[in-house]
Amino acid sequence: MSTYSGMNATSGVNTICDFRSDTITRPDVAMREAMASAVVGDDVYGDDPTVNHLEERLADMLGKEAAVFFPTGTQSNLAAIMAHCGRGDEIIVGNEYHTFCDEAAGASVLAGISLNPVKTEMGGEVSPDSIAAAIKEDDPHYARSRLLCLENTVSGRAIPIQTINTSAKVAKDAGLSVHLDGARFFNAITALKCSPKELADCADSISLCMSKGLGTPVGSVLVGSHALTAQARRNRKILGGSMRQSGILAAAALYALDHNIETLVQDHNRAERLANALTTLDVGAVVHNSNMVFFTPAPEHHKTLYAHMAKTGVVIGGQSPTIRMVMHRDISDDALDLAIQSFQSYYA
Repeated sequence: MSTYSGMNATSGVNTICDFRSDTITRPDVAMREAMASAVVGDDVYGDDPTVNHLEERLADMLGKEAAVFFPTGTQSNLAAIMAHCGRGDEIIVGNEYHTFCDEAAGASVLAGISLNPVKTEMGGEVSPDSIAAAIKEDDPHYARSRLLCLENTVSGRAIPIQTINTSAKVAKDAGLSVHLDGARFFNAITALKCSPKELADCADSISLCMSKGLGTPVGSVLVGSHALTAQARRNRKILGGSMRQSGILAAAALYALDHNIETLVQDHNRAERLANALTTLDVGAVVHNSNMVFFTPAPEHHKTLYAHMAKTGVVIGGQSPTIRMVMHRDISDDALDLAIQSFQSYYA
């Protein structure tokens, strides 16, 4: 079942704790003040100083030459893929990765690029052997293998630096480029305790989402070479993603870089707390990865558990058989305590 199943709707009760995703965060007062005071221009003309500052800062942070600000991560990934590949080319991608599963096959639908999924391993990586086996010979009967798409984190799993570098090296040695979907890039570096550049070194381009763990309302940033980002900027125009006074949104991202990266460890710690509490109840399988908890209750409990939690102001996803619960900056310790108590009362 899709990660997004049962993700709409809450009950009429005021929501105190929403576990559906880290995308549901709302900008706090200080972030709103930063947005309100942003100096803006017209980004299509390249003269929005706040957007330019954000792009330069993230390019420098990840050790790349340039960056482009996008409204969404899906568009950022697609624009990057289109910059790396042409019609008739092929992407090798993990079969659990968002660029394959959750972005409506945009690369194929809009750009004529083939998606070749390979098995994702237990740790979230794609193995060097799987990548090597998927790379096609230069033969007119086959699509041209041009790009490896990686992801980190994968369902909350942070792939170690050495592991992801080994996977990327197979592709690069074969002449492919590498793109990293870093929707939760900062969760990955928090879990791995590495620098942004250490993780970014695996890929030629990286898409960074600002509106998940970092808590901004909108926006993703693509980083890469000057040539790659120039083409991606053109692709952004084709895809309808060019914005005007978008410095208002970039200001939120800059504020998040200054204030919200260091707090991600609190989300990870709260996820561990919830996982431990559910494990203690011994009422279903529990897995904890960075800021995510995956809970598999008995099938007959899904609907009644969802309804019980909602009545106490706790919203969980409607996925089955495994429910994904995501920690984020809008879940306080008190809210988490309430959620744990709600689980305990249901199973009492």
